[in-house]
Amino acid sequence: MVEANAKFSVKNLFNVEGRVAVITGGSTGIGLMIAQAFANNGARVYVTSRRAETLENAAKKWGSELVHPQGKIIPVTADITDKASIKTLAKEIAKQEKHIDVLVNNAGIDGDTSSVEKGHESVQALQKELWNEEFQMWQDVYKTNVIGYFFTTVAFLPLLSAAARGNHTGSVINISSISGITRTTQHHYAYNTSKAATIQLNLLLAQELRRPGVKVRVNSIAPGIFPSEMTTSGSDDKNKSAIPVDESYGEKKGIPAGRPGREEDMAQAALLLACNEYMYGQVVAVDGGYLLEHP
Repeated sequence: MVEANAKFSVKNLFNVEGRVAVITGGSTGIGLMIAQAFANNGARVYVTSRRAETLENAAKKWGSELVHPQGKIIPVTADITDKASIKTLAKEIAKQEKHIDVLVNNAGIDGDTSSVEKGHESVQALQKELWNEEFQMWQDVYKTNVIGYFFTTVAFLPLLSAAARGNHTGSVINISSISGITRTTQHHYAYNTSKAATIQLNLLLAQELRRPGVKVRVNSIAPGIFPSEMTTSGSDDKNKSAIPVDESYGEKKGIPAGRPGREEDMAQAALLLACNEYMYGQVVAVDGGYLLEHP
């Protein structure tokens, strides 16, 4: 009876000990939160970014005193907007690992914002505001948030597929956003549209990569407001960001939880999608109820 009950322990339900993870944009914000979740539970985590110094700082600050002795945070410089760089990244990790269990596509940019409230003034005012958006900005946002996710996933397919054994499969976690679900522009058309595309890409990848010759699960986390370089003015000397909160925060932002997301909230979601082998093609919104207020 004790043996039968043991599978229900938290340690066994969310066991990532000895697993290998790759996290793009893993040196700050949500990517670093997820990296810490896996590394502190015994996984070897490769974090990537274009910024070598930021990567090294993340590994030094957070990889040197991990709770689990087997855990590691390993920095690798890469640019997911460059196909050659993605290919090199996959080759470099293949030299170190026979498979990877989890790929987290997280690197992203938000682009410019527009004052959509100009529509209250006149059609001319709104047209002028929106016409000022640049083609190149839209292209840059899509290149990172959608195209980069696609080619990074494709590059790692052999290593992800090689993780399959018994009931275990390699897993892709695409970090999308509630911005791709809400009908509110949140002042940035390009970003929100790209995140909607990320969600569609997630579903397409989930459909195709489940095939018996591949056996890779694909799911997505759609975060609400979490502290990151995208939602704040930057990071501190530990690569962490903070959002000031007072009693009126929840009401002002329309968040029933009354606060931004915590690191633990993101960590729990990532571990769930990595460990629950029955989840395929899901988009899990971790938003404190934001979408209830902004459908």
